[in-house]
Amino acid sequence: MKPVALVVFLENVGHIQGLSLPGWAMAAVDWVTEEYAKALLHLYGAYRCYDRVILLEDADATGPMLAETLLSASRAYTVDLLLLVHGENGVLVGYRGKEFVGAETFSVLRASYCNDPASLDLRAVYGLNCYGLSLAWNWIALGAKVANGAAGVNWFPEPSLSVFLRNWLRGELYSKAVQYSNESATRWWRRILPHRAAADHPWIVSSRQVVVGQHDVTIHS
Repeated sequence: MKPVALVVFLENVGHIQGLSLPGWAMAAVDWVTEEYAKALLHLYGAYRCYDRVILLEDADATGPMLAETLLSASRAYTVDLLLLVHGENGVLVGYRGKEFVGAETFSVLRASYCNDPASLDLRAVYGLNCYGLSLAWNWIALGAKVANGAAGVNWFPEPSLSVFLRNWLRGELYSKAVQYSNESATRWWRRILPHRAAADHPWIVSSRQVVVGQHDVTIHS
């Protein structure tokens, strides 16, 4: 059995949905959120659970770098992918909000995988990106066993990320870790968002996570 690596695609760009912030504030949000995500990885034991952790952040958060890293890491490792970036329909938003990771990146990965399935060894892909469901089946087509995604804007990056990492890194099934994460975020935000008697708040509907894939996995399987 191959060792397992975690590739973290990390770029916040300082953007908060629905707010227009000055440059200094965006820079501060960008730095704080990225450092917070890295702290969570240490706190919940990612560096103990994985044989290698590879961070692609800031200038490395681009499509070419993501494709190159996934292919090179797959030579020696089975790879899990953590997408901590913004997203739009069909794309990830990378470095400084100007690098869009979509069809061009997937075509490179698809060509390599179709030519030699062993060239890309993906297992689980977890993302907080908006419109993640629009990309989830692309990861499955590239050999990933499971992936997740929100149908629309994901308003609840937290507590989604921390709950998912805590459960996944302690050995919970991927689907259960995503479920617990989504339920926790929904429960927490229902206390904050305006009450809607007839239906869920649209933020909750938009942020709901869907799991797709071939079969469930744990970090140990």
